[in-house]
Amino acid sequence: MARFKHYDYKQTKMIPLRFADQIQPGTFEYTLNHVVDNELDLSVFESRYRNDHNGAPAYDPALLLKIVLFAYSREDYLWFTTLKR
Repeated sequence: MARFKHYDYKQTKMIPLRFADQIQPGTFEYTLNHVVDNELDLSVFESRYRNDHNGAPAYDPALLLKIVLFAYSREDYLWFTTLKR
């Protein structure tokens, strides 16, 4: 089984706020969080990780997918096209 870096939306370490309190019901962010965590089957990503016994823990694919989808929703992905030039 793949190992992922631990993250918790209820954490209060390093940042004096809780992410769970920042994502308000009825917003796009709340819906995105719910869909990725509860509706999508991300097992295809987990099966590709081979860090069961060695190697550093990876970032959870659900967390990375949320970041990418949120960036696309805000059209913040345009920086990537300038890097490809």
